[in-house]
Amino acid sequence: MKWQRIALVLITLSLLAVPLAWSQGGNSEQQIKTLIDQVYAALLKADTNFLETLLSDDYTGIRGDGLLLTKAQEIESVKSGAIKYETNEIKDLKIRVYGNTAVTTVLTFFKGITNGKPNSGNVRTTRVWVKQMGKWKCVSYQASRQDFGTLNREIFGGSMCQRG
Repeated sequence: MKWQRIALVLITLSLLAVPLAWSQGGNSEQQIKTLIDQVYAALLKADTNFLETLLSDDYTGIRGDGLLLTKAQEIESVKSGAIKYETNEIKDLKIRVYGNTAVTTVLTFFKGITNGKPNSGNVRTTRVWVKQMGKWKCVSYQASRQDFGTLNREIFGGSMCQRG
């Protein structure tokens, strides 16, 4: 009788664990969505403390102009005011989760100051996220300006490039 109770408890626990495991993808997607919102809020406030915790130590960022930045350089560009955001409006967001890795693609309209000069436009970004010790970290970032869409369509005939 005792073994039957133990077996019943084990079966019940395993049945409860399956839906929990299935729900982890959705849970991860919501966590990433929240982080994206927090990233944009932090950039608007120049909150470098948040960026310090969010970016992995081996983070690599590539700006729309091709500039390659480490974690320290990324944070310093915000801290020094070299990059200041006035507006960061998400127009499109896609999140794909692959276990402990996630990839986000975002189309945003931004307005701000870059190296003392006004700067604005549509940017498509890709971020790669990895869950490290239970927390999502951004390990890579790539930005591409979308202002050159007409030229791209002329070169590629529109088949490879779409403007959002």
